[in-house]
Amino acid sequence: MKVDELRILEADELGMRLRTARRELYELRFKHAVGQLENSSQISKVRHDIARIMTVLRERDFGIGPSMAEDAVSQQAVAVAEPEAAAEEVEEAPKPKRGRKKKEDAE
Repeated sequence: MKVDELRILEADELGMRLRTARRELYELRFKHAVGQLENSSQISKVRHDIARIMTVLRERDFGIGPSMAEDAVSQQAVAVAEPEAAAEEVEEAPKPKRGRKKKEDAE
């Protein structure tokens, strides 16, 4: 499962996949404890899948990534439609100086 595939899904479907992955992890851990698990690398794969799903959900909470593919398409359309107007309005503010202050300035 890739992150791009997860970003396309809706929140309720992501929640369902998260519950399924957690259940699968529980079952894999149980099998590992009993000694029935043949391939222990499955546990880490499922843990990575859970982390990916949770990352996408958190991105949406913070508004970092697009919530759906349609949002990304609409944002690109707006950016393409008004490139000249946006370039004229933007003025760069002077950058603050970095580094230590001189002893003369500190007093």
